[in-house]
Amino acid sequence: MKRCIRGRGMARAAIGAVSAVLFMVGPVHAQIEKPKASDLATQTAVADYNAGNLSVALVEFRKAAEHGSRLAEFNYAMMLLNGEGGKANVDEGKKWLRKAADANMSHAQYVYGKMYDDGEFVGRDPAEAHRWFLKAARQGHVLAELALANQFLDGRGTPRDNRQAFIWYEKAAEGGDMTAQYVAGSFYERGGDGVKQNLNVARAYYAAAAAQGDPAARLKYQQLSAQLLNAAPKSSKSP
Repeated sequence: MKRCIRGRGMARAAIGAVSAVLFMVGPVHAQIEKPKASDLATQTAVADYNAGNLSVALVEFRKAAEHGSRLAEFNYAMMLLNGEGGKANVDEGKKWLRKAADANMSHAQYVYGKMYDDGEFVGRDPAEAHRWFLKAARQGHVLAELALANQFLDGRGTPRDNRQAFIWYEKAAEGGDMTAQYVAGSFYERGGDGVKQNLNVARAYYAAAAAQGDPAARLKYQQLSAQLLNAAPKSSKSP
């Protein structure tokens, strides 16, 4: 099962030049909010960013952030960390990212935790990462749920707890994460760790992951389908 966790769905946090301003490049996650109609400064900054006017957008996001828009705080932080629209300023970027996280923006909490989990821009601190992942996961942030599950499974930043790992994998699976669907299926397939074996549920999770293009899940689905078919009672023929 561990093979299927590593390298699957654990994409780097949104600290990259292409995906830095997540709101602007599309609704990557349901928890990323849209600006309110009254937040004209943020709307203007979004338009300028999309038009490639990065230096202008940077100033506009800063102004909106200073007026308490947590979305602007997050986007301003990402631009500062990546050096978009001006020179990178890691200290300021971290400060504004923390503001957005403290304002209870779940995606900011996830990204802030991922920063500590990866040791990017800060010293690696799995326990601090765990604290922020938990905050975001409790708001239903799927990537945070997956990250939290991985931490529980590995005993990284928190004592190892396979039961808790399963709980968070299943939450992320229900939220549509392909990796979590595969792993939840593997828990149900083998049973144990407080999980009652259920091959039908396992097959359903494998099917969900396969539908998203996971070839390993497709193979598991086929294998379990054959196994369940062979185990089904044969109908008796009439005399």
